[in-house]
Amino acid sequence: MTATILSETVLPRLPSASGVEIVGPTAYVVSDDAPYLYLLDAATLAPAGQVQLFETTEFGTGRIPKNNKPDLESMAAIVGPGGAAGLLLCGSGARPNREVGYFVGLPAAGASGAPRFVQRLDLAPLYARLRAQLPAGTTLNIEAAATSATELLLLQRPVGGGPAALFALPLEALTHLFEPRWAAAVPVRMLTFELPTLGGYAAGFSGATLVDNRLLVSASVEAAADAVADGAVLGSFVGVLDLASQTATFARLAWADGRAYLGKVEGLAVRRTLGPPAPALELLLVTDDDRGGSTALVAQVRLAS
Repeated sequence: MTATILSETVLPRLPSASGVEIVGPTAYVVSDDAPYLYLLDAATLAPAGQVQLFETTEFGTGRIPKNNKPDLESMAAIVGPGGAAGLLLCGSGARPNREVGYFVGLPAAGASGAPRFVQRLDLAPLYARLRAQLPAGTTLNIEAAATSATELLLLQRPVGGGPAALFALPLEALTHLFEPRWAAAVPVRMLTFELPTLGGYAAGFSGATLVDNRLLVSASVEAAADAVADGAVLGSFVGVLDLASQTATFARLAWADGRAYLGKVEGLAVRRTLGPPAPALELLLVTDDDRGGSTALVAQVRLAS
């Protein structure tokens, strides 16, 4: 497979993009150190509004300090209470203050306008269940999410040790997230994958989306030794995971002239499927430069037939 960048657009006043999901004409972008969910026109990438997720007095500089941010790193479209379509936003779980999530109720299918409501979720019970499946001493660090027809998929980005893991739990278990207190007594299976390396550092999952029964993922490489500190970014990959065989195929993200892309991709969504002669997808990817800057990449991925 190949992953070629077609264009890059700076996203002003949108700090530290960490995930993207396209629903209808809107691209929703979450930030890991802002109290807002940002809306873009999926076709033009023009700003289309923002929704406040929570109140804070620490956003005066345009970024919530690292030690205090909820670190919302992943997002997936789900069906919530009463059949409401919405987005599940998840903190990374790397610290106690990062065991929080939000459900954002979206407008009815075909309707335009801002999301209808925001509900805070306590993810600590779920994250305790996931953490128990990791090797002792491994920091939980959920960085990507997607849904299949039957399961919620949460992807662990290992930094400084531990496996590149995918946690799968049944979609019906999501109803427990909306209860004030719950025991997280749901079946969880963990799959592990081998990811590519750059400069002696392994890539880590950063985004995921399911299309045509293929789980597409983004993965980036940082010269970092833990799940909180940032490190030098060495590049990014786009890949396809085979959950049945626990194997993965990756392509390094590159410009059309063959130069390797050296930024950090944090999430991906499918804009459209391209036709023959070979199967291909046009993706929207968001990036974070670890200094508060964000861009949107449009890339074409050609898949193995």
